[in-house]
Amino acid sequence: MDHAFFDRPVLDVARALIGATLTVDGVSGTIVETEAYHAGDPAAHSFAGRTARNAAMFGPPGRAYVYRSYGLHWCMNVVGGAEEAAAVLIRALEPTMGLEIMAARRGTADPRLLCSGPGRLCQALGITGAMDGSPLDAPPFALVLTDATPPLLVGPRIGITRAADEPWRFGLAGSRFLSRPFR
Repeated sequence: MDHAFFDRPVLDVARALIGATLTVDGVSGTIVETEAYHAGDPAAHSFAGRTARNAAMFGPPGRAYVYRSYGLHWCMNVVGGAEEAAAVLIRALEPTMGLEIMAARRGTADPRLLCSGPGRLCQALGITGAMDGSPLDAPPFALVLTDATPPLLVGPRIGITRAADEPWRFGLAGSRFLSRPFR
């Protein structure tokens, strides 16, 4: 993986991850939705500074930042961006490989419900806090970028209260696997 990919503005990284393939232990999908965050953003976990929880956000780039949301769901970010402590939340995937494993983990066979949301996709791919800080170019991860420029939707981030109007959410136009429709 080219680490220069991550050394640019986090909004560019968030856009460029749409269409990439994320694999975890042989289970994978195409990234169809992302959100960008950085230390100057009041909605970012890194806004108040480095803590044990958010340490992976501070680098190096090309690693996973995995955290527990509301004490219930694991969520995964890709660390990167020219800004300090930046990361891209992976909000949704279109499942492509290992659907039987995903269905067993999620308790549903509906492909649309396997990875449409950050908590769902982590459950489906078996992502846990033990993977926080892991490089995305070494097992159990593989991140394969695409040269294609897919048609994008752009809108405000969701599920947050601070800086919620920033248009830092990106989605694959026409995808039925988004976590929520764009407004």
